[in-house]
Amino acid sequence: MTDFRYIVIGAGMMGAAAARHLSSQTDGVALIGPAEPTDRKNHYGVFSSHYDEARITRGFDGDPVWAELAKRSIERYAEIEKKSGVRFYHEVGCLFTGDGNRLAGDYVSGAMSRKDALGLTVETYEPDALSSRFPMFSLPDDHHGWFEPHNAGYVNPRALVKAQITIARQQGASILRQTVVKVFDGGSGVEIETSEGHRYTAEKVIVAAGGFTNMADILPLKVDMAATGRTIAFFELNEEKQEAFAGMPSTIVLAASEDDIVYILPPVRYPDGKVYLKIGGESEKGRLETLDQAVQWFHSDGTASEVDFLVRRAIELMPALAGCPVTSGSCVASITRTGYPYIGYTSSSNIAVLTGGNFVSAKSSDEIGRLGAVLLLEGQLSEDNFAAQMAPVFV
Repeated sequence: MTDFRYIVIGAGMMGAAAARHLSSQTDGVALIGPAEPTDRKNHYGVFSSHYDEARITRGFDGDPVWAELAKRSIERYAEIEKKSGVRFYHEVGCLFTGDGNRLAGDYVSGAMSRKDALGLTVETYEPDALSSRFPMFSLPDDHHGWFEPHNAGYVNPRALVKAQITIARQQGASILRQTVVKVFDGGSGVEIETSEGHRYTAEKVIVAAGGFTNMADILPLKVDMAATGRTIAFFELNEEKQEAFAGMPSTIVLAASEDDIVYILPPVRYPDGKVYLKIGGESEKGRLETLDQAVQWFHSDGTASEVDFLVRRAIELMPALAGCPVTSGSCVASITRTGYPYIGYTSSSNIAVLTGGNFVSAKSSDEIGRLGAVLLLEGQLSEDNFAAQMAPVFV
């Protein structure tokens, strides 16, 4: 007899969602994963990139799969907030800007072609109207705008994870704040060892360890996925600057190449009591192969050259930021071979994987977690649940 029916390894955005969905349909569910460290600089275990206050959410997407994953998740935000009593969603809208050519043109045309089927409201702006509608920006003269005012804005990832775990616990799930270091399929059940010296067994296990998925002995096969360090910059806003950026939406500025795209979060108050405007990009490609490398990266403030680029780009786009104090931070993007999450079984029919956010999954994490739960409960995903697209690729 096993300790649990299902164990979810990894208490981040996908794992917490999977635990909520599983525990709403069955008993015997455990979620195992450490809490956020109180002292980041002196923590040498695993981290999670949800240790932040704001991630963009929107349905407008050039990729039909990601658009549907977002739509399904966003539709459940209100339910999750109500059941948990935790607010995590802020509807400030999401703005895309670009010149409508090359990469920006392809992305926008794909998103616009699907907006009606997804039920999205999208306001379009010519360059002159764009500058008057969003005066906090100083965009290139040829930039157009596509603004999603409803069911878009940002989520607080810390709060969303808290909400998911709160509901999972209410539904009877066991929450074990430990770090799994080994998983073994013993035939009669899956055995798990934690760094704290505990052992647990389950009928089936799903590993939702994010960028750390390949960095411990927790899968029988490694997934074909790159854990990539990304740098983010924060502009501290005083009261005057906060007024200058009042009414700002979450924003993605498209460019000729993916390396030049930047995303911008509106002013958000952080746990230190200060209000920050955050900007990040997609140009960094360095891989983190080991736990030591990942820990060193999370201890850092990112790459200095990338901070310089982000600061320069931010002030070009938002001149009012000039003179604001700047700090920086680090996070990890898990980039899969397919560009979609991996949700499927490994070489063991009792050990599954749920990973691969591809730097855009925070908004869609509830649906991704639900698909992980479906996999365990039903044994496979259907085509309606993107079985082919979510199939894991192993090294």
